[in-house]
Amino acid sequence: DTEWTDILRKHGILPQQVKITQNDIYDSAVEKAQEEESRRLENLDLDELDELEDEEDDRILEFYRQQRLAEMQAHLDKEKFGELMHISEPDYKREVTGASKDTWIVVHLFRDSIPECKLMNRILSELAQQYRATKFVKIVSVECIHNYPDANLPTLLVYGKGDMQGQLVRLDRFGGMRTKRKDIEKYLLDMGAIDSSLRRPLPNENASDEESDDDSARPVYFDLSKSLRK
Repeated sequence: DTEWTDILRKHGILPQQVKITQNDIYDSAVEKAQEEESRRLENLDLDELDELEDEEDDRILEFYRQQRLAEMQAHLDKEKFGELMHISEPDYKREVTGASKDTWIVVHLFRDSIPECKLMNRILSELAQQYRATKFVKIVSVECIHNYPDANLPTLLVYGKGDMQGQLVRLDRFGGMRTKRKDIEKYLLDMGAIDSSLRRPLPNENASDEESDDDSARPVYFDLSKSLRK
């Protein structure tokens, strides 16, 4: 039967078959829905139209409210840290190497006897409160790398994507004990270890923290990756 109808169409006896696509069906359904909505609105008086407008406004407001709540929840899910954690050698693989697959981690190698290390710990404690999506940890230097020289302290190791992404040795580039929180903040921002959109202000934050950075010096790097692979 199909073959015979094809012959009739070929000779113009029957009209050509019209192919209907999914887009045609969708467009037709949308057009029909629009026509029905138009007819419904035509039959409404002014009071009914005002009421409908209020309902639409409420619907739009509710949509944006739910969207905002979802965004806030997503931020809260990321901001799960908030303090400078003290870890020891047995914790390193779990808290740093393994965890860095899912989050950025800043590791401070320190000794309590070194003033610059105390300064760095204070700075990192404040940054940890501001950037709660990043994990900040500190570990005594010789527990992390046996026989690590005090002359290289403080040392920052920045982990992300499951591996070390950068290292900062000493505070010479920032002026030693004149180093400010904004200096380390900019360094970590440039590394991608902290997200400026998630920054929380500190209660004691002041104008001195907003001074411009001096980028004339370059950081000193050492290849520590081999010593840290455990």
